[in-house]
Amino acid sequence: MEDSKTLTQWVEQYTQDMHAWASYKVSDPELAKDLVQDTFLAASEKIASFKGDSSPKTWLFSILNYKIIDHYRAKVKQPLKLEDQTFSNFFTEEGDWQLEKRPKDWHEDEKHLLDDVEFQEILKKCLEALPEKWNTCVKLKYLMSKNGDEICQELDITPTNFWQIMHRAKLNLRDCVEKNWVNN
Repeated sequence: MEDSKTLTQWVEQYTQDMHAWASYKVSDPELAKDLVQDTFLAASEKIASFKGDSSPKTWLFSILNYKIIDHYRAKVKQPLKLEDQTFSNFFTEEGDWQLEKRPKDWHEDEKHLLDDVEFQEILKKCLEALPEKWNTCVKLKYLMSKNGDEICQELDITPTNFWQIMHRAKLNLRDCVEKNWVNN
């Protein structure tokens, strides 16, 4: 009975912070709610083993982070569809840039771009348009600040596969941004 009372207090106390964190990590408020619920469900099953070596908030966030990692791991296991995401869209058979796909000069200061709300929205849409495995790798590297070795371990992929994914993701992100923002 005491455990359920404690858990109820934790739900009231930490849900908002946990939801904000999960939303930041997965960029989807509904998915974030599910992950927070899964976290509290896991916590309710393990609350008897909570020894208080860390704060309840630290313990809950640790569980939440594992739930987030599990979510990305599951997404990466899904098969990759390479419809129009291939190198032939960008390069000739000789390995040269196709004229219309060469990187354009954006004439923008990088810091200014990240402050631009319109640019942020387009970048978010372009990220969402990537194949799930690519999207996950980009988010883990640039939003969660994980290094390549950590990402490979978490997603159970080889370093060669990881860097190939990142290269293709960057090409496609640049192309998407140029089509939707630079030409506006």
